[in-house]
Amino acid sequence: MRRPPKHRIALFSAQQLTAIAKIFADTAAGLTGTQIGHLVESAGMEDVSPDVANWQRLFNAFVNSQITWQYGNHVVMFITRAMDPAEYNGNLGVFIDRRQKLNVVLSFCSMELCSDGRMRPLQQAKDLDEALTMASRLHAALVGRAAHGEVLSFCRAELLQDNYFHAVLEAMKGITSRIRTLSGLTGAGAELVQQAFALNGGPVLAINALATDTDKGEQQGFANLLTGLFGTIRNPLAQDPQVEWDMSEQDALDILTMASLIHRKLDRARRA
Repeated sequence: MRRPPKHRIALFSAQQLTAIAKIFADTAAGLTGTQIGHLVESAGMEDVSPDVANWQRLFNAFVNSQITWQYGNHVVMFITRAMDPAEYNGNLGVFIDRRQKLNVVLSFCSMELCSDGRMRPLQQAKDLDEALTMASRLHAALVGRAAHGEVLSFCRAELLQDNYFHAVLEAMKGITSRIRTLSGLTGAGAELVQQAFALNGGPVLAINALATDTDKGEQQGFANLLTGLFGTIRNPLAQDPQVEWDMSEQDALDILTMASLIHRKLDRARRA
């Protein structure tokens, strides 16, 4: 006989199970029937109705497991295995979108799915507005703009709290860190940019072949863009108290979108 878990997770409601099942069985980007069958089995559940629509198939498996065991652990096991980040290599957008939708539902169950695919306890949302805030309006907006993964990875915790000041600060730190990693340099701010990209010093990094005047113009323009961004945003953010920086949601969204553009340029950067 199977031993009950040491920590029993409360039962999910029928409405919550329906929502979770429909997220995973979305017709556009959902799990395939084969994937569902494998995950249901690996989560220790019985695939009681494999021939019905995918969302109904998942819902029935969830309900059957809760009736059988009287706890929600198997549902959580299914979610964490289905959301293993290793399974989303090359599909970061799907992972982010699916995780955000799941967290809206899970917030009502006092849980949150983290970026590493694991669950953590969360203060229960009082209403739908609060649940949506927990899933992050700003995060969703960036995903809608197809923001670069580096932007999300460096400031995900701040984004989920809609903490605009720290979200932007961490994103700018992320740009510095990536330039250092690509170049091997250790500077910061404008000095780092000049050492890494400026043509007059013989750049360490090149974002193109530097074979034509157009290439060189793009390289110098990128260096100027970075220098201006650090001077306008990174330095004031690092030096001024948070209360002195009036960071609106729209400002944060625009700056983070710019950071996304920079990371896409850095994707092309090679040692010159």
